[in-house]
Amino acid sequence: MNELFTPPQGGEAGAQRRWPRTGYPAMLTATAAWHVFVLAGWLLAPAAWPWWLAAIFANHAIFTVAGLLPRTSLLGPNWTRLPAGEHNADAIALTIDDGPDPVVTPQVLDLLDAFDVRATFFCIGAKAQRYPALTREIVARGHALENHSQVHAHTFSLTFPRALTREIDAAQRTFEALSGERPMFFRAPAGLRNIFLEPVLGKLDLRLAAWTRRGYDTRERDPHVVARRLLDGLAPRDILLLHDGNAALTIEGKPLILAVLPRVIDAARRQHLRFVTLREARIDG
Repeated sequence: MNELFTPPQGGEAGAQRRWPRTGYPAMLTATAAWHVFVLAGWLLAPAAWPWWLAAIFANHAIFTVAGLLPRTSLLGPNWTRLPAGEHNADAIALTIDDGPDPVVTPQVLDLLDAFDVRATFFCIGAKAQRYPALTREIVARGHALENHSQVHAHTFSLTFPRALTREIDAAQRTFEALSGERPMFFRAPAGLRNIFLEPVLGKLDLRLAAWTRRGYDTRERDPHVVARRLLDGLAPRDILLLHDGNAALTIEGKPLILAVLPRVIDAARRQHLRFVTLREARIDG
């Protein structure tokens, strides 16, 4: 498996790392050991092959379920809240996924400017290539541009290491070419990942970022419901998730994020919380 995780051919090679190496997640190591154990058992007791096969299926079921849980850390480090410490004691992060969208994103940027809020945009590489000026505008207005994969494939959680590396590194190269900066964070499509993801992220010097609260704003049309999901129990260090790409529309036909953002920002400021990007929230060491 080591040959799957050699340094990339460009971009990251020779660059100073931003994140410490984490190695293989414990679940991946345990899975490899379990396969060795089952193989040895089958060689010693081949007549019991149905049980050995069931053991393999059980193991695959466990890490498959873990990959379906966006906020779990069983598969490696995962930001579900901002790091603890005085630096983030009154901070929350607004993250916006699936853009850039040529209709919605400019309105989101204007709205954020009006409230003087900086957000983290997890963009899709192929969309960024389609709308390069808009992608650069996100960065020019002071927001963070991060990696949400190159094509946002629905089969991402079933992908093997080589394909994962190609997909994520392609997005890294896309965003570096457009903005001049390498993304520091990665968010898996729909938050779904697999047991091979963390070694790939480690190689590409990325940190997985999930969320604390999401509004399900790609399918809910009532902004009151989405805002309530984001704000009930809102606390320092929370990471909020909304969408400018694939955003649902309100009954009036307005992109839902535009109706929700003012409520969220007003409520957060009443709690004396400030908005930071994930990069600003990072605490070295």
